[in-house]
Amino acid sequence: MTEPRYTPLVQALPATVPFVGPETQERDRGTPFTARLGANENVFGPSPRAVEAMCAEAAEIWKYGDAQSHDLRAALAAHHGVRPENIMVGEGIDGLLGYLVRLLVGEGDAVVTSEGAYPTFNYHVAGFGGVLHKVPYVEDREDPASLFAKAAEVDAKLVYLCNPDNPMGTWRPGAEIVAAMQDLPERSLLILDEAYVECAPEGTAAPIDADDPRVIRMRTFSKIYGMAGARVGYAIAAPGLIDAFNKVRNHFGMNRAAQAGALAALRDADWLAHVRTEIATARDRIAAIAADHGLCALPSATNFVAIDCGRDGAFAKAVVEELGARGIFVRMPFAAPQNRCIRVSCGRPADLDAFAAALPAALTAAAAR
Repeated sequence: MTEPRYTPLVQALPATVPFVGPETQERDRGTPFTARLGANENVFGPSPRAVEAMCAEAAEIWKYGDAQSHDLRAALAAHHGVRPENIMVGEGIDGLLGYLVRLLVGEGDAVVTSEGAYPTFNYHVAGFGGVLHKVPYVEDREDPASLFAKAAEVDAKLVYLCNPDNPMGTWRPGAEIVAAMQDLPERSLLILDEAYVECAPEGTAAPIDADDPRVIRMRTFSKIYGMAGARVGYAIAAPGLIDAFNKVRNHFGMNRAAQAGALAALRDADWLAHVRTEIATARDRIAAIAADHGLCALPSATNFVAIDCGRDGAFAKAVVEELGARGIFVRMPFAAPQNRCIRVSCGRPADLDAFAAALPAALTAAAAR
């Protein structure tokens, strides 16, 4: 045998990776980045209580993690005022999205998302043979009306909406999304990705009953809780859908140290408030740096800021590359017209000082290309 007998679907897929990680880029350039501001990680770090809990669990790492994530699910249920039956814990939102697509999408099934929205979701849909239908952003925000109209047109099984949005940082009030759901087709399930909602203003979280069969909400410990490397996410949905995950999920996929860390992080409200303050300060600083160089920062409800570079995607890509050459890791949206922007994660003062120092030369070099 010269090679494995791949399925026709796999043979038809391109060998793509949604994101090229900063470690890969550092290996390619032969040196580490000065400022790591491209992956929307929380550089302010996890709760010290979470770190302590994970360290304490290290001696027990010979054990598998609790396959039911019982204690964490119970704590999350109490935190959100729902039942444990409404909660599924998984390997980050990415892992949960993969399981959900596996549950619902077969070859040829229609799925609706926004053009330029979170690409990892698209990656999962393509991997199971789904057909993506995309609608444009409206004024740099994902548009529920457009998404739901397209879902009705193509009989979509899934509709993906991220609020607050990645990669633009924009948001809609949760009540606005609930009102728009009157036009969500009866046969479509809304995936409401709320990865950044703890960074957002009051009222951004959609007031949706956990038992509402029309929607599944996704949350994570990767962003404001500062535990991206632990890979802990969770879904909130009606018990029937939550239970269906047990048919396909990796029951021992959760790291027991990560489970302990997430539980401790959830209980540390003071650290969460501290991180919110740091993020707000950093967003203001990024906006000021942009303005200092004649650029415009979009309003953000996330732990990053999209900066409008004032030209097209080719220029923004050149800025990203020139910043990378100067040791500053940032990213950019993939689709026009949002790809006129670069996306800068919130950082510590030293990180943003380095970004401010590198930006003028990067802009000049990009303009000269």
